Amino acid sequence: MALTKTPVCDFGKPAPDFRLLGVDGKHYSLADCTLKNGVLVMFICNHCPYVKAILPRLLEDAKNLQNEQIGCVAILSNDPTDYPEDSYKNMQLIAKEMDFSFPYLLDETQEVAKAYGAVCTPDFFGYNSNLKLQYRGRLDESGIKPAPLGAKRELVEAMKLVATTGKGPKEQVASQGCSIKWK
Repeated sequence: MALTKTPVCDFGKPAPDFRLLGVDGKHYSLADCTLKNGVLVMFICNHCPYVKAILPRLLEDAKNLQNEQIGCVAILSNDPTDYPEDSYKNMQLIAKEMDFSFPYLLDETQEVAKAYGAVCTPDFFGYNSNLKLQYRGRLDESGIKPAPLGAKRELVEAMKLVATTGKGPKEQVASQGCSIKWK
């Protein structure tokens, strides 16, 4: 497990489009995942202890954001060869078991992760209604263990700011997690 941190937010960078297979067997594009106030594109996986530590809170926060008309989508770009837990079948199992409220998509070629510049799981890209990047920070102070009760909900607060003003916070703390498992 190689700890990797995300780069600083490149404010205003446009969201790359995609068309990827979801765990429900349907294909999704960026437009399919975007709501009135923007979209949160999340690079996650099934095996990473950082993702496992935040997943229950992330699912709750995603529902919060969807209620604010911010779309959410999760993408798995890892090569499952050395990490079978990240297989498409296991993606389907996790999404069903955890009741994902958003599309969970497979980036089999890893081209989408490269287009976004994703480096780790979790890696969050928050876009405004014009699909310009405004957030590239962490969910909260969680690391390999869940955040303590009452921890600031950094991602939710940032995305609500993006929804109301079109701009993300100037100060953002980098997300950290396991590196993307490239082919």
